[in-house]
Amino acid sequence: MAALLPRPGILEIDPYVPGKSWLAGGGRIIRLASNESALGPSPRAVAAFEQAAAELGRYPDGASTELRQAIGARFGLDPARIVCGSGSDELMGLLGRAFVGPGDEVLYSQYGFLMYPIVARSLGARSVTAPETELRADVDAMLGKVTAKTRLVFLANPNNPTGSYVPRDEVRRLRVGLPGDVLLVLDAAYAEYVTAEDYSPGVELVDAGDNVVMTRTFSKLFGLASLRIGWAYCPPGVADVLNRLRNPFNVTGPAQAAGAAAVEDVEFADKARAHNTLWLPWLADRLSALGLRVYPSIANFVLVRFPAGPGRDAEAANGFLNDKGIIVREVAGYGLPDCLRITVGLEEEMRAVVDALAEFVD
Repeated sequence: MAALLPRPGILEIDPYVPGKSWLAGGGRIIRLASNESALGPSPRAVAAFEQAAAELGRYPDGASTELRQAIGARFGLDPARIVCGSGSDELMGLLGRAFVGPGDEVLYSQYGFLMYPIVARSLGARSVTAPETELRADVDAMLGKVTAKTRLVFLANPNNPTGSYVPRDEVRRLRVGLPGDVLLVLDAAYAEYVTAEDYSPGVELVDAGDNVVMTRTFSKLFGLASLRIGWAYCPPGVADVLNRLRNPFNVTGPAQAAGAAAVEDVEFADKARAHNTLWLPWLADRLSALGLRVYPSIANFVLVRFPAGPGRDAEAANGFLNDKGIIVREVAGYGLPDCLRITVGLEEEMRAVVDALAEFVD
């Protein structure tokens, strides 16, 4: 009797492992593992979510109309070209389903987001990585990996877990160098935190052609990680494809209401960005002063490299922090076993993690 087997590639997937959210033993926990907003959600978003509870018995608007209009108004985009999803992860998966098949190739940089190979292998495609230079995506290396089988290129910009970014002109050079039948997906999950003048999330590239999509999320600066809201800005043809593929009610009513309120609360978003702009360099400077290597970041986290050797390495540091009730992100799954990723949190949390690591390295 034949055995039931999944499609080729499925069993090659390493399941995505999120950052820890709890520790054994109870007590206060400082969660700095998942790049959540230090300030949490806008009070206006919370109020909208609570008000939506009265409509839990009704199906939500399948087109996320109010949410798309709010996003469009906030960022100056055509709502008809915005597609909302259950996190940007869902939209990436849909883009894969739409344009990638068995035997095709999905390209991304060496330390790119772990969802990219999952998308590829789930479709029977081959995941291809391009080497990075100093933990930053290298456009020439990526273009050098493009073949006749390449169908999708992911670029996380800023990148998770490194915090590095590719300047606007380099991203444009990547786009120009790609064949017209290859889709470039610009994963700009951390775009709202960026203050660098030479950075762009990619709106102008989406507007310039038919094969660039920009994805964004409400899980980071907007503080709505629990609600799983993502969105994509697309060429009209790609938006049409996504709307044909997505589930009819893929964003819940409360999530739509909270998302619209969050994106409209510009004052609170500015406050969250200002907090990060202050404490990101503070954290990097204090950790560097401890003798640790901290890589430059323009997101809401830092990547920290620890020395080799038992008792001093990243694994030991992570255990030490856990014993102090502090959770940070192990990134061995990204090929960075000697590093930890630390989210920017509240002032007291930043001081606590620095004090703990000062004790660890002493």
